[in-house]
Amino acid sequence: MPALYTAIATATGEGRAGGRAVSDDGTLDVTLAVPAELGGRGGGTNPEQLFAAGWASCFHSAMKSVAAAEKTLITDSAVVAEIGLVADGSGGFTIEAALHVEVSGLDQAAAEQLVARAHQVCPYSNATRGNIAVRFTVTTA
Repeated sequence: MPALYTAIATATGEGRAGGRAVSDDGTLDVTLAVPAELGGRGGGTNPEQLFAAGWASCFHSAMKSVAAAEKTLITDSAVVAEIGLVADGSGGFTIEAALHVEVSGLDQAAAEQLVARAHQVCPYSNATRGNIAVRFTVTTA
């Protein structure tokens, strides 16, 4: 099947160590920096933050879409994505993820079922399934 949408971004310069990432439409234009926690100077974003923002927003959209399709009323919600950079033991790196989902208007069991269904349709979830460790926490209010 052909892609419904293709995002295009270009990274230049020194990559995560002072480079720049720009989308083809200019909407995204960020300076990259190694975080202070990794010995860098900080002061810019990094690939892990960009991935976290993408997955959190994509998963939140998937959850809202599933809820709407099932006529499930959510009064408020948020998704916090934590993306960890992990040494893989062979000189390279991988990532791990923790998604913290907050849902109001549902009981715990219904919220967990909604999150499980969203995890089946979210493109980020589908792309990473089986490739990285992913943990979920679901809280209700």
